Amino acid sequence: MPRRIFDIAMALTGFIVFLPILIPVVIAIRLDSSGPILFSQDRLGQNGRLFRLYKFRKFRQGCHGRAVTLKGDDRMTRVGRFLERTKIDEVPQLWNVLRGDMAVVGPRPETLDFADCFDGPFAAVLDHRPGIFGPNQVYFRNECRLYPENVDPHAFYRAVLFPAKARADLEYFPHRRLDQDIVWVVRGVLAVLGIGLPVEQALDRLRAPQARPSDRERRPE
Repeated sequence: MPRRIFDIAMALTGFIVFLPILIPVVIAIRLDSSGPILFSQDRLGQNGRLFRLYKFRKFRQGCHGRAVTLKGDDRMTRVGRFLERTKIDEVPQLWNVLRGDMAVVGPRPETLDFADCFDGPFAAVLDHRPGIFGPNQVYFRNECRLYPENVDPHAFYRAVLFPAKARADLEYFPHRRLDQDIVWVVRGVLAVLGIGLPVEQALDRLRAPQARPSDRERRPE
């Protein structure tokens, strides 16, 4: 209950803080490209329950294809690049927090494209309610820069990034405390401001033995 009260209080505070910029963001999205203001997509929630996640739209309407975002992704609009860089695109997820679909701090809600990655040792990640902030939201703040050239991004995500993220989640969330959650919120804000060298932290995670591509051989595709 204390954590749920924390989530509601933080979500309401977030709406108040971002209220002055919401109308300008909506206008900018509308003027920059045709299509809806919000992007919504089914994501995996706690215990594998599906929920509808909301974001400000950052891709051109009708763009499909990759389930991951790459550096210089040509699907992104001009306003979308700003929203991605500042993470303002995630403000509508505060509504998901109020609804109880998400928490302020939790594992990132995964797309259904990678639902099978939770098979085996990583299934326990789904024991926790997904969140806006958390270790992976800091370590992999600039995830788009981590994809090597001339490598299938989906295969790289499955073999390298997902295992590294899942292990980070399983290191933290089974033993989490509310005061530590607050620290991750602060670190997440600092990461958005460019403080904390999140790219280097992510690379350290990927260099660790438990995050090597050979992990791909240990679980079914």
